[in-house]
Amino acid sequence: MRYLMTYDLMESARNANQWLGATALSFASYPVFSMVPNPMLDWMAAWGEVTERTYQRMVARPDWGIRTFTCEDGKDHLVEILPVVERPFGDLIEFRVIGRKPMPRKVLLVAPMSGHYATLLRSTVKSLIVNCDVYVTDWHNARDIPVSEGKFDIEDYTLYLVDFMRELGPDTHVIAVCQPAPLTLAATAYLAERDPRAQPQTLTLIGGPIDPDATPTEVTDFGRRVTMGQLEEMAIQRVGFKYKGVGRMVYPGLLQLASFMSMNMERHASAFSEQINRVMRGEASDHDAHNRFYDEYLAVMDMTAEFYLSTVERIFKKREIARNEFTVKGHRVDIGKITDVAVMTVEGGKDDISAPGQCIAALDLTTGLADNRKAHHLEPDAGHYGIFAGRSWRDNIRPLVISFMDANSRGKTRTRKPANRSAAAK
Repeated sequence: MRYLMTYDLMESARNANQWLGATALSFASYPVFSMVPNPMLDWMAAWGEVTERTYQRMVARPDWGIRTFTCEDGKDHLVEILPVVERPFGDLIEFRVIGRKPMPRKVLLVAPMSGHYATLLRSTVKSLIVNCDVYVTDWHNARDIPVSEGKFDIEDYTLYLVDFMRELGPDTHVIAVCQPAPLTLAATAYLAERDPRAQPQTLTLIGGPIDPDATPTEVTDFGRRVTMGQLEEMAIQRVGFKYKGVGRMVYPGLLQLASFMSMNMERHASAFSEQINRVMRGEASDHDAHNRFYDEYLAVMDMTAEFYLSTVERIFKKREIARNEFTVKGHRVDIGKITDVAVMTVEGGKDDISAPGQCIAALDLTTGLADNRKAHHLEPDAGHYGIFAGRSWRDNIRPLVISFMDANSRGKTRTRKPANRSAAAK
């Protein structure tokens, strides 16, 4: 699998399907066919439209789409997305509401690097920007990063988080969603031991695999069944000639997407079949519910091979975080060193990726933290996506997280640090 031709062949298949969709749409839309009405032509045009859009989205980076925000003064204020720290594998960005005073809370939202862009947290950002100054980790697509930039594994990821927290300062509240939860916990412990003055005020972990074995799921079972040699042979490819990262070893986004889809294939097939029928009847629109969801869901990014493989081996197989044996550059990170950062965990009762029990394990690991500075919330009817987006997040979880931040704030005066537009890449 680890050949340039393999990566390019997969991209060629995607491109061919996009072309087939465009061809079907164009052919079935010839005006001359309207002289002989035929429902099959209408179906072909609808199939072509949905197919072309579907395969086109797989290589498109979604836009944040957050341009204005209505403040308490009743006016619409522009929202600028500014780089604060720029690095080869990911940036720290700020959502600055122009003309608004600093909010009482500064939030660092740690986005997952698990196949989708940080824009997956768009609705989370929108809900937090109401009364928080929001910063997000914006990870880059590995296929666009030249080989000369070197490797990027979970230790490098952790050190990126350490630098981002240092940049924002000790008045920050950190929220980690899904995959980065264990590494964000490790980064916080690293700061607690090496740079206590840079520790955030609170740490909220949402649906993350702190202890994957606490409640096994299909994801953890797969991690147990497959060997690292099998995984490297089956999943890892070299980026093809079309992209800047040509030759870099990656876990391709298209391969990840196939894995995502296979977990609920029947539901996805039904959704696309219904969308084709809606397009044929003229009931679909560019931003209807189907397109809003799949435009984001289908937009996938490559992960560096070393990050993917080290995550499976060290987080899921060896359980280094769960056993408090995680090391960064030879230094053992002791989670028990966290004594001054309030920690909250959030789980969804219907989460089939990080099942209940996996995330709350963080509270047992923080042995140096007083019980009154720990909190946990289980949202009974929420699935994995629902615990950070959607109604469950908006109505139930977000208010609890905000209250947790306020209750554990150290009461420092909030000041806004100017964005560093010229931060040197390291």
